[in-house]
Amino acid sequence: MSLGIRDILNKPRLLPGTSACPGCPENIALKSISMALGENAVFIVVAGCSSIIQGMGPKSTYNYPVLNIAFAAGPAAAAGMAKAFKMRNKNIKPVVWAGDGGTADIGFASLSGAAERNDNILYICVDNEAYMNTGGHRSGSTPFGAKTASTPGGKRENKKDLPLIMMAHHIPYVATASVGYLHDLMEKVKKARNIEGFTYIQVLTPDPYGWMFDPSKTAEVGKLAVQTCYWPLIEYENGKLTISQESMHCLDRRTRKPIEEFLKIQGRYKGVSPEIIKGLEEYIDRMWERIKSIYEGKVIL
Repeated sequence: MSLGIRDILNKPRLLPGTSACPGCPENIALKSISMALGENAVFIVVAGCSSIIQGMGPKSTYNYPVLNIAFAAGPAAAAGMAKAFKMRNKNIKPVVWAGDGGTADIGFASLSGAAERNDNILYICVDNEAYMNTGGHRSGSTPFGAKTASTPGGKRENKKDLPLIMMAHHIPYVATASVGYLHDLMEKVKKARNIEGFTYIQVLTPDPYGWMFDPSKTAEVGKLAVQTCYWPLIEYENGKLTISQESMHCLDRRTRKPIEEFLKIQGRYKGVSPEIIKGLEEYIDRMWERIKSIYEGKVIL
């Protein structure tokens, strides 16, 4: 279902005057997502940056009904809300808005439970690859070699493959997106909201503070992540994987932009060793081999 000009020009629900940092990717993502969702939406915001930047209650710059909740409780609260809406014959699919720490780590148990039950909620993970609101320390979604407050020498483990984990739950829809490609993000949100059952979207949200780059380059970094094939743009719908046009070149290793183009713009990778770069290249190769196998039907989840 393609977005028309009316969708793109739809009044965004994010109001001006948030307390977000300059270049905040979460604000960029929410503004775009609100254009796809329109007015009929309810947000459950898991503890994180977005709990703060929306402002003090009872007012909210998000201009949606918002339930702020603890790290581990977002999917459970949304599941109860979805059932209440169904009992009242209201066609509203609750939207969980959570960071990678609240998704990959602290909130993973309730996320998995809601997915296993196929609760009718849209879960959006805004993935800035660390616990940015509490000092920028590593999460399960932080990539190999990245320097954080708790890994000053670089993280030694690879990024947790959450999209693949969610695919293995056999939910109706899983997708990835990036703030570098907002039209792709909006298309996927609009599709996910209209699918019955549990739908999951993970949005790469490069953080100028934690990734250490100029705040004016947030969208550029989001694009480079895709162009270097570090971040795939994919959809998995009812057992079938498709690759967004912006990522099709990644199927062939020879057409990928060098990962150094993505790394050199980030302070968290300043001065990294050739071993780190090689490790990231190997991670990307393995990831795309998995994606290719599923895309070609050689692996059935």
